[in-house]
Amino acid sequence: MRQIESPQNRHFKEWKKLLRRKGREKAGLYLVEGEHLVAEALKEKGVVKALIFDASRTPPELPGAEDIAAFSLSAPLFKELCATEAPQGVLAVCAVTDDKLPEDARRFLLIDAVRDPGNLGTLIRTADAAGLDAVILGPGTVDPYNDKVLRSAQGSHFHLPVRSAPLSEIIPALQARGIPVYGTSLAGADLGGWGPVEAFALLVGNEADGVDPVLLAMTDANVRIPMYGRAESLNVAVAAGILMYHFRGLSSR
Repeated sequence: MRQIESPQNRHFKEWKKLLRRKGREKAGLYLVEGEHLVAEALKEKGVVKALIFDASRTPPELPGAEDIAAFSLSAPLFKELCATEAPQGVLAVCAVTDDKLPEDARRFLLIDAVRDPGNLGTLIRTADAAGLDAVILGPGTVDPYNDKVLRSAQGSHFHLPVRSAPLSEIIPALQARGIPVYGTSLAGADLGGWGPVEAFALLVGNEADGVDPVLLAMTDANVRIPMYGRAESLNVAVAAGILMYHFRGLSSR
């Protein structure tokens, strides 16, 4: 394990750049913090490029870490790379994957300009739990490799593809494959009129403004969740969870 104690070390300087979106996008890399998330990343072959440990703590045992380059940083330097108040002593440098979407994918979550990191992470995690095949992020959506998004998603980034693409191109492409696209709108049809479907793409939108009307005009149908109480609307992640499970159905398929 290589020891690093100087802030002028070239590796450390490159890792610090990953704390910003611009640096992540330029390098095609991002940092994952904490034993659980690092362990999840190690399960996916080729994702983890380096492991970084706090020299003041005993390194955790991590299956799959044997052939990964490992570095030990002095506690002050390690802290500079962490976003949490109480770091767990391990970070992973991970590669952004650009694998093509599975050809047999049939259930998608499309996200239009969701800007809150906690919401995006919860959306990705819920899509994973509901057995969707991919999450596609439209322009204006928060960086999926933001540290708050990663923590909120709890490792689901490593379980299903999370891709960025213009939704105005994705929607007709999915429809051409026979996959209906359902938008979400307060002016949409009541959800009770729709049952589980074998294939679908669910389109959800910005916390304040909802889905772009241009995109809503492209969908096969727009739906809404009935409000039985006095609340006017639901949080986007909560609403998406209800809708994903509704369209997915409760069978074990």
